[in-house]
Amino acid sequence: MNMKNLEQERANQYVFAETLEELAENDSDLIITTSDSRGSGKLVPFAEKYPDQIVEVGIAEQNLVGISAGLASTGKKVFAISPSCFLTARSLEQIKNDVAYSDHPVKLVGISAGVSYGDLGSTHHSIHDLAVLRAINNMAIIVPADNFETREATKFAYHHDKPVFLRFGKKPMYTLHAEGTKFEVGKAITVREGDDLAFIANGETVYRSMQAALKLEEHGIQARIISMHTIKPFDTDAVSKAAEECGGVITVEEHMINGGLGEACSAHLLESGYSVPFKRMGIPDEYTVTGPQNDILTHYGISEEGLTQTALEFLKTKVSTL
Repeated sequence: MNMKNLEQERANQYVFAETLEELAENDSDLIITTSDSRGSGKLVPFAEKYPDQIVEVGIAEQNLVGISAGLASTGKKVFAISPSCFLTARSLEQIKNDVAYSDHPVKLVGISAGVSYGDLGSTHHSIHDLAVLRAINNMAIIVPADNFETREATKFAYHHDKPVFLRFGKKPMYTLHAEGTKFEVGKAITVREGDDLAFIANGETVYRSMQAALKLEEHGIQARIISMHTIKPFDTDAVSKAAEECGGVITVEEHMINGGLGEACSAHLLESGYSVPFKRMGIPDEYTVTGPQNDILTHYGISEEGLTQTALEFLKTKVSTL
């Protein structure tokens, strides 16, 4: 696959909002709730088209989740949309008790996740959201890597009768999947085959891993790319297959290394008795640097160059210890 041939599409938030418009056309029970986020959530067209199906609560995320749970309890199909950094921190108790414990099928949507709000500093970085929500029972967690995964994940959430968390960044995405690819929640998608090394990634880091894989090909290394779009339920079979068939596994995530994708993979590998070389790439346990998203990710090695170099050093170390 040539990266130059990949088609660049829109940010996932646009596709998410348009999919909701399509679903709302035949369903007046689909309701959007938002905490002063209709603009950043690309929801202005939806609000203009279906003004009676959007509830604006203002900058009050705890109220957002509580109101959404109440609406869902009456049979409404509710999508609660807010910046992920606030939705999953300020409203954590409401998510835990009003949504998950009470089993109300609210669709929680964290926008501008990861370090999308890079320049605004750590108060606006959402690198904790997957960790805290993984610790709450009764919630599917999905991190789409492109427009295709976003569209399918949104339709899944609409039809699902349990709580769901969808996580979106802000950047325009690339089409990563071939036509006819099947999307299934809880089942990872292999974007690129290879058996020297496996990158397991989600969200915007899947594309960055693909860039590194194509660079590694110049060194004679064939890297497998796995889009682990679902964090819960987790596809342990895909992780096992990578461990059995590849020379090593590197996880890549726009999230702190504590509690996210990397820890989910490492826990499975250890509990299952695999001894495959393994490394986590993400935001380290420190005060995150401030700056544009791309600069932050590059600083932490989550770039074409950074991931390529990490993989080369990783494989060199692996060979030298055999």
